[in-house]
Amino acid sequence: MRISIPISAFVAAIVGFGGTLALVIAAAKPVGATQIETASGVTAICLAMVIECLWLSWRTKMPVITAWSTPGLALIGASSGFTMPQAIGAFMVTGVLLVATGLFKPLTRLIAKIPASVASGMLAGILVSFAVNAVKAIPADPWLILPLIAAFFVIRLFNPALSVLAVLIGGGLAAFLTGRVGSLPAPELSTLTFIAPQFTASAIIGLALPLYLVTMASQNLSGLAVLRAAGYHPEPGPLIGVTGLFSLLSAPFGAATTNLAAISAAICTGPDVHPDPAERWKTGPFYALAYLIFAIFGASLVAIFAVLPQSLIVLVAGLALTAPLANALSIALKDEAERMPATVTFAVTASGLTLFGVGAAFWGLVAGMAVLFLEKLKKR
Repeated sequence: MRISIPISAFVAAIVGFGGTLALVIAAAKPVGATQIETASGVTAICLAMVIECLWLSWRTKMPVITAWSTPGLALIGASSGFTMPQAIGAFMVTGVLLVATGLFKPLTRLIAKIPASVASGMLAGILVSFAVNAVKAIPADPWLILPLIAAFFVIRLFNPALSVLAVLIGGGLAAFLTGRVGSLPAPELSTLTFIAPQFTASAIIGLALPLYLVTMASQNLSGLAVLRAAGYHPEPGPLIGVTGLFSLLSAPFGAATTNLAAISAAICTGPDVHPDPAERWKTGPFYALAYLIFAIFGASLVAIFAVLPQSLIVLVAGLALTAPLANALSIALKDEAERMPATVTFAVTASGLTLFGVGAAFWGLVAGMAVLFLEKLKKR
């Protein structure tokens, strides 16, 4: 056991949690979640990740790191017209689809066949609204927001992984010291709140299906790629199936989908963790321990976010998604032959179109695939 193992695990956990917790808060508001339900969701998703990382890392003897679906949270945050019970139903359906993907290999291959350009165009369309809203937050409090934006781009020159976390902590301290925040909430332990699901066709098609697609295409496939790049040979089915199972079990308590991590996993899988790849799996239990702590104090963390200026939350969420947005746009436009389908997918998704009760992410994917089909038909 090297000290680098727990250090890498805790750094990955802090970066993953602190850098994207604002997205969890932002995703809870459009579906009408209360502060208690939001805290329950944070606790439930952290507990799901604790079990996933412990079991999968020990069982496979690989550093299998899981996370909440960042693009999935962005999708939820950009949605409209859904209630919390409908969102819970959609999360459960997504979990079932992930379990089915783990059990049936053809489903994994089918998702992998969706062109990266179209999938990335859909993801970019989801993420762009957060980046735009971050810019729109400037007039609300320019003396707080502008220095934080400058600090973000300076810090990321030296440490991109910690740049969002630095803005969150620095912005929170600045808001507190300048009187923008009232009294801080008293510490409290987390509890779980059961929320009865409601299954509707519009939520399944407009939320569950896009959530499943972005989780698979943008998270699980990337997570598998990180493990393979580190020299491991994971069997995709069990990993995806386990995350789907615990997504299903945690959903009624307000938790969104969990999946294989990419950025956090990269911190835990490299040679800096341990020169022997066979020893790196031990980062999993330490990573799980960190998330157990987050689960216990999730209610306090959500309460702290509730008293922070809304402009700061919007800014942190937007900055956290800037790099994924840039990456999605570069992939979407990389293949010249597929630029038009990718652009159509992006435009329709970013428009926020709701048709027949179904959200823009689904229609963006449909439009992009239709244009791609027509262009391939022409070439024949």
